[in-house]
Amino acid sequence: MSAKNREFSRRRVMQAGVAAGVAFAMRGALAAEARSLAPVLKTIPSTGEKLPAVGIGTNAFTATAAEELAELKRVLTGLPELGGKVVDTARGYGISEEVIGKLLTDIGNRDRIFLATKTPLGGDVSAGKAVLDESFRRLQVSKLDLLQIHNMNGMDSLMPHFKEYKQAGKIRYIGMTTSSDGQYEPIMAAMRAHKPDFVQVDYSIGNRGPVDAVLKLAQEQGTAVLVNSPFGGRGRPIFPRVANMAVPEWAKEFDATTWAQFFLKYIISHPAVTAAIPGTTTIAYLQDNQAGGRGRLPTAAQRMRMEQFWDTLPG
Repeated sequence: MSAKNREFSRRRVMQAGVAAGVAFAMRGALAAEARSLAPVLKTIPSTGEKLPAVGIGTNAFTATAAEELAELKRVLTGLPELGGKVVDTARGYGISEEVIGKLLTDIGNRDRIFLATKTPLGGDVSAGKAVLDESFRRLQVSKLDLLQIHNMNGMDSLMPHFKEYKQAGKIRYIGMTTSSDGQYEPIMAAMRAHKPDFVQVDYSIGNRGPVDAVLKLAQEQGTAVLVNSPFGGRGRPIFPRVANMAVPEWAKEFDATTWAQFFLKYIISHPAVTAAIPGTTTIAYLQDNQAGGRGRLPTAAQRMRMEQFWDTLPG
């Protein structure tokens, strides 16, 4: 499903939620109310550093029109103001790195952002250091908080350079990513071999495949986990399944009043997860998502109830 269609699916669910009494029209008030709730902070095992549990993914940060760029600038300005910090991008996301680099420079809040990117998704990466240096140039930074090998591409050739750059202080953390069920076994082998600080994996209430694989190993090894596609994706979008439905009343027990918050709290309540990075291109979504990173999280029993609820939904 395209980014445009995913956005439409969420918008349709949000609109349906208003009709069902969820009151999405009160997004501003919702954000203000969420400020009274404590932010959820998760620990990076390798250092003990704390991170807010909901950041943003930037696969759709490819805007060129002034109006769209202005909205993305508002998102990057508002993220730390609402308590978030993690911004995850990638060389493979079109001009996303360049857009983020320019906007963060214009805003002047780079020091309030945990900036993560990834090396090329495919193709020849034998140039080594030049591959890494291109991200620094595009993002207009001399230091990255997290650099990740994207979907295993060039793992053996790039990892020595990653370790060299970390030793030199140019990279704070080293990571590797996957967004495919078929890569769980290879990425676990790479985790065992290289002991990364971070691993990034696709995980949602509708896609629990990583739980007994990548997430379990991450807990055993003390590896931080970023979650991509927390709202589904790659043929598994989850918002359409709850279209025209109100969020269960019992979700208020863990401070979830919208579907986005429901889905995000399910993800970040897993003990292995450090942060979720939902794609976020508007202030409305930023407010909603960041509210999902505050307040109470589901207990183990509540997580089970969420799964049972999801599994009984039609479709």
